[in-house]
Amino acid sequence: MAIKNTNYYCVILAGGKGKRLWPCSRDAKPKQFLDFFGVGRTQLQQTYDRFVKIVPKENIFINTTKQYLHYVVEQLPEVDGNHIMAEPVHRNTAPSVAWAAHRIDRINPHACIIVTPSDQAIVRDDVFRDNIIEGLEFVEQNDRLLTMGVKPTRPEPGYGYIQVGEHSGVDDIFKVKAFTEKPDREFANMFVESGEWYWNTGLFLSNVRYLRKCMGTFMPAILRNLDNLRPDWTIEEENLYVDEHFPSFPNLSIDYGILEKSDNVYVMKCDFGWADLGTWHGIYEATSKTEGDNVLVDTQAIFDDSHNNVVKLPKGRLAVINGLDGFIVAEEGNVLFICKKGDSSSLVRKYVNEIQLKLGDDYA
Repeated sequence: MAIKNTNYYCVILAGGKGKRLWPCSRDAKPKQFLDFFGVGRTQLQQTYDRFVKIVPKENIFINTTKQYLHYVVEQLPEVDGNHIMAEPVHRNTAPSVAWAAHRIDRINPHACIIVTPSDQAIVRDDVFRDNIIEGLEFVEQNDRLLTMGVKPTRPEPGYGYIQVGEHSGVDDIFKVKAFTEKPDREFANMFVESGEWYWNTGLFLSNVRYLRKCMGTFMPAILRNLDNLRPDWTIEEENLYVDEHFPSFPNLSIDYGILEKSDNVYVMKCDFGWADLGTWHGIYEATSKTEGDNVLVDTQAIFDDSHNNVVKLPKGRLAVINGLDGFIVAEEGNVLFICKKGDSSSLVRKYVNEIQLKLGDDYA
């Protein structure tokens, strides 16, 4: 095996609530901590397994919240406690990345970072590894923010899209012309037909020096204030400071907070076979089909005159389904969810919010 570059780091984002896979993914235990497909490893563990082949294991950091800290410790005991960054409150990804970059910069100011969600399917691991290494080499040599895009296979309104601009002069890397997050189906169809737009995988890379410079431009000076107050801060002091000040960070995604505001963002056209496992439609697309193009997610079912469905039931349950076409059938605990597959991305959030308002958290 090739020697791994000690300047290459990975930050796995594992603090989300996973609402789009409700009711199987719940606030108490979201999807990244579930062995959703019955393969013996949770989505978080599979993400770690994928990146430990690319970067040194001691260079992997996990970002989560205190609510989920015990899951990370249980599922990844090989990760050093100082590399598990548990936020005191839920925020979006921009504050998470800002904190991770702050700590990694102290450890290694020459670091190059790949930030990844914890809920993705990658089909071709060898191509994925090559693309990640190529991307890390690019940001090591250039002060750029680099995203990873894949060619869309359908007009999916639940994904983010990246418009490809001018060629960078380096391999399959191009300047980003525009970002669009979760367009309606009509626009998504236009994007796919144009050939100019790629799905935003949520993977992005930068050298830590330039990433912190961008954070300093677009994010509040919360962590920089710690640097000014305590130039020689320890990890313990940083943790205490974050506990007190993290709620002051805006609730912004890295896309909205940094990437869309910068004019120095690039995209690599990738072909490693990708799906977002954070949506029911994404799971349908990424999973092998039974007869009738139905998908069973670690579930037993009998289908009669039924096609294009995705079914996920608790262990020991059997589904018998007749005359159903293009639906999600998902049951977990006290909730049974049946919904048209094509509309699920937007409807799931709507239903979860309504149920929390009307019935409380027991069903969310």
